[in-house]
Order: sequence, then C-alpha cells, then structure tokens
Amino acid sequence: MSLHIIILAAGDGTRMKSSLPKVLHPVGGKAMLARVLETARALEPAAIHVVYNPGTPEVRTTLDAPGITWVAQHERLGTGHAVQQAMPGVPEDAEVLVLYGDIPLVQPATLAPMLERPEALTVLTMDLAEPAGYGRILRDVKGRVVGIVEERDADSDQRSITEVNSGIIFARAGSLKGWLSRLGTGNSQGEYYLTDVFAMAADEACEIGSIGAPSGRELQGANDQSQLAQLETACRAMTAERLMQKGVRIMDPERVELRGDIEASPEVVIDVGAILEGRNRLGEGVHVGPGCVLKDCDLGAGTRIHAYSVLEGVRTQGDCDIGPFARLRPGTELDAGCKVGNFVEIKQTRLGEGSKASHLSYLGDAKIGAGVNIGAGTITCNYDGANKHQTVIADGVFIGSDTQLVAPVSIGRNAVIGAGSTITRDTPEDQLTLSRSKQVSVPGWRRPQKGKKK
Repeated sequence: MSLHIIILAAGDGTRMKSSLPKVLHPVGGKAMLARVLETARALEPAAIHVVYNPGTPEVRTTLDAPGITWVAQHERLGTGHAVQQAMPGVPEDAEVLVLYGDIPLVQPATLAPMLERPEALTVLTMDLAEPAGYGRILRDVKGRVVGIVEERDADSDQRSITEVNSGIIFARAGSLKGWLSRLGTGNSQGEYYLTDVFAMAADEACEIGSIGAPSGRELQGANDQSQLAQLETACRAMTAERLMQKGVRIMDPERVELRGDIEASPEVVIDVGAILEGRNRLGEGVHVGPGCVLKDCDLGAGTRIHAYSVLEGVRTQGDCDIGPFARLRPGTELDAGCKVGNFVEIKQTRLGEGSKASHLSYLGDAKIGAGVNIGAGTITCNYDGANKHQTVIADGVFIGSDTQLVAPVSIGRNAVIGAGSTITRDTPEDQLTLSRSKQVSVPGWRRPQKGKKK
C-alpha cells in the first residue's frame, strides 16, 4: 500500500500572542512545520498533505515545495474535521499517517514501527507522570485499546490514567474514511474529534494497535511561548545527545545553543555559551571556545575558535587559529595555518596558507597569498561610496602596522609596506614601499592649560 502523510497545521495559535503563525515559530533554528516536513520526507511517502489555514497564507508560501499538497481548512472545527479535508486526495487502498505541525521533534525512527503494524488503526502513545491536557488511552480488561477520551470529557477515574494520546495515528484509508464520515460534535468543545474513530473501530470489533513512544520529549507540542521555550530546551538536548554519541565533547549541554543542522566529527569540543545556527560542519578536532557564535560555517580539521568570536559563512582548510574577539563575515576563506587574531574583521577575503592578521585589522574584498603578515591596524579601503574594489596581496608580503591599502590595488610578491603608509598604486615585487609625510617638531610649542585663554 502507498503511504500518505497528513500534517495538521491549521491551528490559529492565538495563545502564542504573535503575528507569526504558530507552525512557523522556530525550534532549534527551523520552523516547527519545517521539522515535521523533514520527518515526513524521511519516511518516503507517496504524498504529503498539509492542512493549513488559508487566513495565514504565509505558511504555504514559506514552506511550499515539490511533493506537498496544500489543503485549506476554511473552518477550524477540530482534528477530525481537519483530516476530513485531506482525505479526498488519499486513495481508498492507501495507508494514512497523521502528524501535527506543532509537534516538531518526533523522529522517523519512532514512527517507522507504526508503519509495520497490521491493524486497521494504530495510535502512538506515551506515559506521563503528569498527563494533564492530554487525551487518555482507554483499555479493556484484556489490555486492548477501546477508545480515547479527551481530558475535558473525562471523568475522575479516566483522568488518573497516565497513558496518553500523542495525537499521531496510522490507519487504512478506506476504514478511516468511513469512521470520519460518522463523526459528530457531541462533546464539550462542539468539535469533530479525530480520537472518536477509536471507539468506532472498537464497536466494529476492529483490533486497534498501539505503540509506546520511547520518550515523551519527542512528542511535546507548543501552544504558547512558555511551551515553545520548553521545546527549544528539548531540541537542544536531543541535538547535544546526538553529537556526543558521535564523539563530540560539549562542556555543558545546558549552556550551549545548537540550532539548525550540525555535522561534527569526533574530538570536536564546544565550550559553554557557544551558539551554532544555520548549517555548520565541524571537522575532526575543531575547538569552539566560550561565547562563540557560528552560522553556516565549514571548519576544517584542527581549527580553533577562541573566545567570543563571531563567524558567519566562513570556510577553513586545516588548523587555522581564530580569535579571541574576531569577526569573520560571509565569504571568508582561510587556508591551513592561518592566524586571525583579536579584533580583526574579515569579509569576502581569502587568506593563503600560513598568512596572519594578528590584531586590529579590517580585510574586505581581498585576495591574500601564502605567508603574508598583516600588521596591526591595517585596512583595505575597499568601498569608494558607490562600488566595492579588490585588494590583491601576493605571497610573502609583509604589511607594516597602520597601513591603508586603497583598492583597487595590488601588492607584489615578497614586497614590504612600511608602517603608517597609505598605498594607492600597485607596488613592485621584492621592494620596500612606503608613503610618509615629513616628521616635524615645533620649537616653543606649549600644551594648552585648563582655565587659561589664549
């Protein structure tokens, strides 16, 4: 049978008190619905149907992609009603998995066993010490599932049940369509509950399957900002565990922020206060110091990022040394052995093997060769007020401190630029070039004194 996945993502999310639709709120650097879509794709379904609120079209425009069928739910009349909207696009002989756009952490490995169940209807359950807010799983004396009761409609005995409904179900499409067609609104909410199909299945003597989730953490949802923060904590913990299982050392998993996609090799060290977001790849032995921020970086083996450095869109080859307090902006590429020190800013620049800019410099739109030394206070003057221009520095160049390189300009191989120079024209190879005004001392000059007028 073909697998069709229905994702319910039409909730208003009013308790978020935000203009951003609930399912677009980020968890771990990605919209909640984006995470659910990733999980759905990992199960390789024949089709994915997303039920959304047409009043928030940005949900569709933000996440639209090939393979997604968008189904508008014009009235929000409950989970059963939401699934009804998608069922016309599901073949009678298909299998249906129902997921939720605000339960973003459920993993494909947790869902995969459901797809192997032979029953016409299966529910994913979890056991919670504090089950408040969840529908309770009802079983008969033989332990068979016979229904699910929502907490608002449960009596005191039913509320004491700790096995709860995750909301995620797996069913044969033909049977599900029949049950959905008979749903009513005779409940405290006046809505069409998807959970009512379980009592219908039991009345027809259908065997109902259940699978317990290995961790309730995966099945947390978010209806307000407090729950969203709890999801963020859970996502960070799950990411940290995955990385540590691969040999990454995280000094304190509760004091780092791990967002987006992170690929890390063994012997990587991530110190406290670090923030990783976007797509980051950390080669073997990379060391990320305390308070560092990394976004969309590809760091080669042995690279060390010292404390409080900010890197975005940076690529290193091999054992580079960066920081502390360095800022490397998009387009920065460092070959093996490069040193970028404190209070250095770099963007759209490549440094060749073994080149150094140890402190207090700005390098923008530059191509820098191997074995180059950039003295403190060096600036590439790359912007003329309208256009950006490139500075080219050949291999072996020594740039003295407090130098301004006014682009477009090229510095010849093995050239030396004297400290305090402003270079406006190309310089030759193997020569010293400098530009300095005459030093003058003024006889008889006296420093002004406070309270005295000239």
